[in-house]
Amino acid sequence: MSQRYVIHLPVVATDLPAAKRLARVVGRWMSVLPMTDPGETTVSEEDQQFLRHRVFCDVRLPGGRRCVLRDGHGGECSRRLRR
Repeated sequence: MSQRYVIHLPVVATDLPAAKRLARVVGRWMSVLPMTDPGETTVSEEDQQFLRHRVFCDVRLPGGRRCVLRDGHGGECSRRLRR
């Protein structure tokens, strides 16, 4: 397996729910790029980066894709957002 590198892109939000919402939007938008893995997106406080909060459910679905719903969602996993 080849070496993988992770890009850390700081973005500022006012609180944890706002940070998670913004991370979901950015993660879903970036999923159009084949080299991204939005399922691994987490957020943390600036001074407590060791304490990370998962943003997406991240369950692998048939075909290898991941659930795109928020972490802790109710009901079945999905490859598409619920409207």
